[in-house]
Amino acid sequence: MNKTVATFIGFIAILTWAFLALLSKAAGPVPPFQLAAMAFFLGGMVGVVSWPFRPQAIRALAQPWQVWAVGVAGICIYHCAYFFAIQSAPAIEVSLIAYLWPLLIVVFASFLPGERLRRHHIIGVLLGLAGAVAIITKGGEVGLAGGLMPGHLIALFCAFVWSGYSVLSRRFGAVPVDMVAGYCLITAVVTFLLHLGLEETVWPQTTSAWTAIAILGLVPLGLGFYVWDWGCKHGDIMVLGALSYAAPLLSVLALLAFGYGEFHWSVALACALIVAGALIAAKDIVFRRRPKAAETVPATGA
Repeated sequence: MNKTVATFIGFIAILTWAFLALLSKAAGPVPPFQLAAMAFFLGGMVGVVSWPFRPQAIRALAQPWQVWAVGVAGICIYHCAYFFAIQSAPAIEVSLIAYLWPLLIVVFASFLPGERLRRHHIIGVLLGLAGAVAIITKGGEVGLAGGLMPGHLIALFCAFVWSGYSVLSRRFGAVPVDMVAGYCLITAVVTFLLHLGLEETVWPQTTSAWTAIAILGLVPLGLGFYVWDWGCKHGDIMVLGALSYAAPLLSVLALLAFGYGEFHWSVALACALIVAGALIAAKDIVFRRRPKAAETVPATGA
């Protein structure tokens, strides 16, 4: 499988994450850590159900502690920290700071062997960041209205955790994607314990809410992590970083499509900025030059 195909596989994760907000809303008033525990359990089971038919997948879990540390930090610590950040600072400000991770991916990836940070990568990711700012703030002012809060620092920590996880995954390219199931199950256990200690249990009341939780666990928090792992290990990680800014835009579009919001001019602006940034960052893939056909030299008689 070539690098371009692997990059598009990684982009599938970004498409699935666009439905996180929509599915979370459709799940109803389920506490965040309880919702995370339920969803990550399902996400882990996406991989586990195949293990009886693939014994080698179980053996693949016997990895060095460094592999487990990176995976658990990326999926478990990131999401737990993000929930704490949301609870201790304004959600918009937390989202803006946390969404520095695509930019950090591009910067950190430049230190990987065989990778080179080019001007179009920088331009593309900055345009994407501008688009994310537009869509998250709805064109309003950017700033810490209530001053610096612990949630802001936790959100910045989140950005470093997820970008670090994504880039370090490249260093463990030989580690099977099956490990993601283990990361998700550990995250499910940790978030369940946090739920027991911090929240009151609220079960979904409707079939549609249960369906939303099932899809949330199986797709964005299941399939999404498996294909992201593959894309980061085998695709163009700098392009994936720039493309990641499509997630907040697509998330808003999904909410609008299902009647959870009203259209705002910032959506169109964000769309233009993010699409332009993605095309510029991925120009080596999108506008790849075809090799010229070898010129035919006419034969000369003896």
